[in-house]
Amino acid sequence: MFRSTMLRSAEITATITQAATDAGFDLVGIAPVEDAPELEYFPRWIAQGHAGEMKYLEARDEQGRLKRASLSHAAPWARSVVVCAINYNTGQPYSTQAPSDSTTNKGRGWISRYAWGQQDYHDSVMQRLRQVEAALKRACGDDDLVTRCYVDTGPIVERVAAKYAGIGWIGKNTCILNQRLGSWLFLGVILTSLDLDPDLELGLPAPDRCGTCTRCIDACPTDALIAPYQLDSNRCISYLTIEKRGSLPQDEELRSGMGRHIFGCDICQDVCPWNRKAPATKAAEFQPREELVNPALDWLAEINAEEFSRTFRGSPVKRANRAGLRRNAVIAMGNSGDRKFLPLLEKLAADEDEVVSEGAGWAIRKLT
Repeated sequence: MFRSTMLRSAEITATITQAATDAGFDLVGIAPVEDAPELEYFPRWIAQGHAGEMKYLEARDEQGRLKRASLSHAAPWARSVVVCAINYNTGQPYSTQAPSDSTTNKGRGWISRYAWGQQDYHDSVMQRLRQVEAALKRACGDDDLVTRCYVDTGPIVERVAAKYAGIGWIGKNTCILNQRLGSWLFLGVILTSLDLDPDLELGLPAPDRCGTCTRCIDACPTDALIAPYQLDSNRCISYLTIEKRGSLPQDEELRSGMGRHIFGCDICQDVCPWNRKAPATKAAEFQPREELVNPALDWLAEINAEEFSRTFRGSPVKRANRAGLRRNAVIAMGNSGDRKFLPLLEKLAADEDEVVSEGAGWAIRKLT
């Protein structure tokens, strides 16, 4: 009986692996549902206010317990987590490789690498994940099987599940790192009521290979990495340019540290030694759209609603919304050091959007 169950689990695991490969994923693994030591830090991280305004991270169950602190709170029926990863790196230079003092680059901003593609990764990864889920259900033939698919949308800390699925280790920049692919990885998870055995050949959990390196911590211009493996979202450029609504904090060092970033930030990944030889993705939907790589700041600062909708349709950049993108663009102008922006900033200082006008006033003072 036990041998039969083990054999069945091995067959299903093999089916999952093949389905993930067929769907275009680069890595796949299975993690147990047991609470990992890393999750013990999560309630404290929330209590200390490091999640900023991201209230969805504070979702609680009926007993008032944080869902993301334990899968037993959010999905007590779950027995295994299938974790799939796909590479989104491209052949374009990293943000740290672009000379910031060149005349051309001064007038341009930086959109995070993951948002350059033809399609929002949430949709793309979910489509692939559904293929794996369908194959799993066919293999089981069990009407009682329960599954849930998530791509950054579920009550689960994906990188912790990825570590225990053998996908990689959690780096000091809090990103998942793979020895072969680096950290340019999108993660998708399938919660399942099946009791599946992890693939022991992966050597679970993945060993930490950061060693004594602190390049990501040293390179962060806003000191968001308050300690190895610990991030304060309130100081993170990605959070400030995407999640933060309204005016940015008046902290001069924080605004200046944002540089010319207008959507997200790649610095802590760009400087990581494990990304030096990271391969480029073969997935068509992650190939960069030319207009999203180093876009012109004056264009973004004045972009109208129709052009914003047309340009960023199907793009994760829409998450920042038009007002947020314009706000980020005027802050980036102030950090550019390029006084050619002053006439436009004078105009934007009278903008009907108070957040944009406030940012333009700051940028003028910064440049003069």
